[in-house]
Amino acid sequence: MKRCISILGSTGSIGMQTLDVVRSLNLRVCALAVNTNVTLLENQIREFKPQLVAVFDLNAAKRLKLAVADTPVRVVQGLEGLCEAAVIDEADVILNSVVGMIGLTPTLAAIAAKKDVALANKETLVAGGSLVMQAAKDNDVKIFPVDSEHSAVFQCLQGCPEKKALKRIILTASGGPFFGKSGEELRDVTPQQALKHPNWNMGAKITIDSATMMNKGLEVIEASWLYDVPQEKIDVVVHRESVIHSMIEYEDNSVIAQLGVPDMRIPIQYALTWPQRFHSPVKQLSLIEYGSLSFYEPDYKTFECLRICRKAIERGGLAPAAANGANEVAVQLFLDHQISFLEIGHLVHKAMDNQPDAKVTSVDDILNADQTARNFVLQAVGRL
Repeated sequence: MKRCISILGSTGSIGMQTLDVVRSLNLRVCALAVNTNVTLLENQIREFKPQLVAVFDLNAAKRLKLAVADTPVRVVQGLEGLCEAAVIDEADVILNSVVGMIGLTPTLAAIAAKKDVALANKETLVAGGSLVMQAAKDNDVKIFPVDSEHSAVFQCLQGCPEKKALKRIILTASGGPFFGKSGEELRDVTPQQALKHPNWNMGAKITIDSATMMNKGLEVIEASWLYDVPQEKIDVVVHRESVIHSMIEYEDNSVIAQLGVPDMRIPIQYALTWPQRFHSPVKQLSLIEYGSLSFYEPDYKTFECLRICRKAIERGGLAPAAANGANEVAVQLFLDHQISFLEIGHLVHKAMDNQPDAKVTSVDDILNADQTARNFVLQAVGRL
């Protein structure tokens, strides 16, 4: 196996864990891309020696050019630079772990360049699922899921030769830091409390999404696109230990599960090495250490975002893009102490309802629905 990888979002949680896998397997890195963290990026450049790096923030790109002037690396900037990193000739797989809607354009660029994509950017499929999956089909490109839940489903499906044999997908959810809490108990929670995830080490936005269960709702939408399954055949079960990462049920009611310690390096490595498996730096699972595993029904009433996402994928069209865009803004407002925790779900719901039913015909449709939903939220809280 000789793989050359381009990593979009290399200084984030997924990006840094991807570089752990790169070290373990002695893979090559041909391109890196970040938003603003050029201090860490400089260290990565000197260790992994990529040919190209992209920095989205223009001022940060200028600082990096000066810092790495003694190296042969080429520095590009902005969205154009991000797309250049996504289509670099030497790469045979693009790992997209940027956060937010900004990940859609480079994903489509990589697919158009006939690059396989290891996808950790939820928004790509949530907002642009129809365009992305059709483009992947047209260009004969593979999309490898990096999310632990979708990787688990992907791994379980390796033993499913016929799609008609698949009866149900069962996504597991940790329940986040507020499992079992009532709406009243969540009224005054702080960002600091919401950022204390019980099992996973993730970035701030994804951790808040886990606390609201928006993360799991987005994963229902993703799974529907990835596996061409209607949302009513995708169940969610709260599994506090995060040992079972997801399951599939066959037509004969046999259930296959993928298990492992909660460590993102397992799904990252499988996305980069499929269909082969290699030694991993991840700790070996001991079920004896856990002793028991627990399962619960999700609370759709208290955790409104999960219910909203099911409504969005049922409506289809631009509704998921609106829900996703509204959520990105609402989460940031919560982190900035501008709105309460429960207002996140309320604002997302209103913004999605504000989006008229419409089909997705272009990237511009998606971007317009996204911006309209963002503006709706900002206007609702008096920030526009």
